[in-house]
Amino acid sequence: MLTRQPSAEQVVLVHVEFSEENECEQLEECSELVRSTGAEVVAIVTGKRHAPTPKYFVGTGKADEIREAVVMHKADIVIVNHALSPSQERNLERLVECRVLDRVGLILDIFASRARSFEGKLQVELAQLQHLSTRLVRGWTHLERQKGGIGLRGPGETQLETDRRLIRARINTILKRLEKVRRRRDQGRRARRKADVPTISLVGYTNAGKSTLFNALTEANVYAADQLFATLDPTLRQGEFPGIGHAVLADTVGFIRHLPHDLVEAFQATLEETQEASLILHVIDMSSGLRQENIEAVNAVLDEIEANDVPQLLVYNKIDLQEGTEAHVDSNADGYPQRVWISAETGEGMALLREAIVACLAKDLGTFRLCLQPQAGPLRAALYALNAILVEKPDEAGGWKLTVRLSERVLKQLLADHPGMAALE
Repeated sequence: MLTRQPSAEQVVLVHVEFSEENECEQLEECSELVRSTGAEVVAIVTGKRHAPTPKYFVGTGKADEIREAVVMHKADIVIVNHALSPSQERNLERLVECRVLDRVGLILDIFASRARSFEGKLQVELAQLQHLSTRLVRGWTHLERQKGGIGLRGPGETQLETDRRLIRARINTILKRLEKVRRRRDQGRRARRKADVPTISLVGYTNAGKSTLFNALTEANVYAADQLFATLDPTLRQGEFPGIGHAVLADTVGFIRHLPHDLVEAFQATLEETQEASLILHVIDMSSGLRQENIEAVNAVLDEIEANDVPQLLVYNKIDLQEGTEAHVDSNADGYPQRVWISAETGEGMALLREAIVACLAKDLGTFRLCLQPQAGPLRAALYALNAILVEKPDEAGGWKLTVRLSERVLKQLLADHPGMAALE
């Protein structure tokens, strides 16, 4: 895999504003991406254009300005906050005489440095190779076919063709391995569906606080940091919710505007957890001035992976950073929660979030009356653990008469686990 060694590289950042909004990127976001790699931005070159030029992406005057900035600051690399074509990247490299990286390459570089699990590394390598395969055209100076003659006969293919063949072979190997991962994950999902265990998938823009919220809901210890793409490897943990019992929560990779399509394809095995989820918690950094744009970017990725039909609960996180905002729940006309305002860092509003999750998942919650035998202490304790008991009265035989509110699925499972200890009235 193409991994990046940690270094304090000197970066000239190039940012161009276009008239079309769908082509715009955010300069501050790109600066944060660069800082996430451990590099230092020594100069920023900005400009405005109606459309990119075929040769350098920017105009010739702006290209000369980039070259001057590289020479002045002795920069190691130029990073362009846009997607470049292979020819544009190559032309700029020849002009500035240093490495040139576009936005897609930068994101792939960050992913390569953050992948920890075997699956995560495979997915990143696949995305890197798919991206690299488009940049082999005329990228070499030794592309001529080997000449014939004694001692000079070769395979009859250019270096370019050899590289393409090797990359295709490696991509096929990775795809086979990821197919095994996909089958294993699908097997786990089938088992959860058979046991009727709901799955909650956390999605959101990068650095929205998904991992902090995931840890708060599951008491896990997933790595969380105030940086873009702190989480790369998918994580599944079990959580307990009153009335519905166990649920599986999935922490996913953060989304970003114009997320490279190669990454979406490479992470398909992971993103299937979101496609098959019972509920999506869409985590939003409410302190961000671009929260509406971030919501739209996440919904665009959900649409791309065909997960836009999964029920969503919007979780506005980081209210502790927004003065005057308190934890609360917004519900629709039917009384179902739509938005929850919380702080996963301080814990403010977490009880409200749990109640909202239960309300979204447990639409089959019902009220039941039970007669418990005197020896049904373990069943009674299990019902208390689920916070499902509404009314409790002792009966003449030393048992209990209970009014409980919980999922019919969970009640049937409890009665099956404690046979002969209770009866429905």
